[in-house]
Amino acid sequence: MPVKNRFAELLPDITAWRHDFHEHPELLYEVHRTAGTVARLLREFGCDEVVEGIGRTGVVGVIRGRQTGSGRVIGLRADMDALPILEATGRDYASKTAGVMHACGHDGHTSMLLGAARYLAETRNFDGTVVVMFQPAEEGGRGARAMVQDGVLDRFGVQEVYGLHNMPGYPVGGFAIRAGSLMASADKFDIVVTGHGGHAGRPHLTVDPVLIASQIVVGLQTIVARNVDPLAQAVVSVTSFRTDSDAHNVIPGTVRLRGTVRALDTEVQDMIERRIGEVAASIAAAHGGQAEFLYDRGCPVTVNETDATAHAVAVARGISATVAEDIAPIMAAEDFSFMLNERPGAYIFLGNGESAPLHHAGYDFDDEAIPFGCSWLAGMAEARMPAG
Repeated sequence: MPVKNRFAELLPDITAWRHDFHEHPELLYEVHRTAGTVARLLREFGCDEVVEGIGRTGVVGVIRGRQTGSGRVIGLRADMDALPILEATGRDYASKTAGVMHACGHDGHTSMLLGAARYLAETRNFDGTVVVMFQPAEEGGRGARAMVQDGVLDRFGVQEVYGLHNMPGYPVGGFAIRAGSLMASADKFDIVVTGHGGHAGRPHLTVDPVLIASQIVVGLQTIVARNVDPLAQAVVSVTSFRTDSDAHNVIPGTVRLRGTVRALDTEVQDMIERRIGEVAASIAAAHGGQAEFLYDRGCPVTVNETDATAHAVAVARGISATVAEDIAPIMAAEDFSFMLNERPGAYIFLGNGESAPLHHAGYDFDDEAIPFGCSWLAGMAEARMPAG
């Protein structure tokens, strides 16, 4: 199952789609132009069914094989949204929307799945049904959850799900994966510390929320250092510290802290949520103040099912000479985890070469990776539903 010759022939078309998406990036659920283009192309390819508006602006295409007696249904997913970053690539096809760019390669992911869909609709060399899912709002909007809640997996009978993401710093066309926890959960928290403000020259008449909040910031770092198993992995980061006064001579009344929590195990995730609340409340109370704690669960841990990972590796090895099958977990998050929580499947990384890092103004997807990604996506469908 080498890189399929058909994708070499289709490369100019797929690259043109990618550049068009890159020129016209859209954020979160407002991917109307992108979704419209995807739906139009899927219909042109001859998909048996094309459904729009799943998970608000998601698009689904259904492709039935020459045989369907197996009853097998495989789902393939790509993300469509961009990021609020001012592009600095200097490319001819750079973003035409100021302050918005495809800095994570979703333009490449969408184009590769379109390429795979075109090939699968042409050949139909499988026994079963392929469901291609194009989701909005991966970048913080939980678009995968929205599609799941809208019934995308149940409605189309999806039994397994597969997806990929480009990886800067890894050889173009190489693949990397691991069974089990691949990417971290990503949660957000807010802590509002309330004291009693006053004159900076008379601190004894105040309850200083800046002092309290500062000790909370330090105290939160003890959670990973002293509550998490040293062999486990977790991150607690306070990323914002704001008071209700900017004056030099005023002790404010409130301070708002914001931050993020990442973990590779749901029990660790649960424990950290509990401990943040306890640490904040205890430190605030010790100084005569109060701490209100709000916690927002984001993406779950991305967990690759063992057998599905083995299938993903087998297909990758048939395409590329560079396949790492036990990479270290990554503390970034991925909302494909919502789909993996519902169905067995696997998520794999595809090398993007020595590009700028993800979420960087100078990043661009490497078009040379397209045939490899298309071949893997199409290959997963054919391998999991072999024609008789």
